[in-house]
Amino acid sequence: MTATGYLTTHVLDTARGLPAAGMAVTLWRLDGPEGRRRLAGTHTNADGRTDTPILPVGQCVPGVYELEFAVGAYFEAAGLAPESPRFLDIVPIRFGIADPAAHYHVPLLVSPYAFSTYRGS
Repeated sequence: MTATGYLTTHVLDTARGLPAAGMAVTLWRLDGPEGRRRLAGTHTNADGRTDTPILPVGQCVPGVYELEFAVGAYFEAAGLAPESPRFLDIVPIRFGIADPAAHYHVPLLVSPYAFSTYRGS
């Protein structure tokens, strides 16, 4: 099967009801129980999305991946991190890619105290 799929994300700040602009996002590929390889790092734009797919067309291969969202730094910059240490700092979302021809979309809805995700479209 040809690797024509790609990976995107979208972060929504549910505490303020806004896209989470400027949040750092890192993509890792997990290589067995002890290893992981950093594939990409970026920041969300004004719409809470990345400007380009975080895993571009042609690089989507079956395996286990992890997106890390720097929510603690984001909420601190927004003045919404009332305690130290932060309740949520780095939010990891581990997921599998099975079909290299599919579009995988991993949205994150987040506040300083809760988060939710799902496989989007």
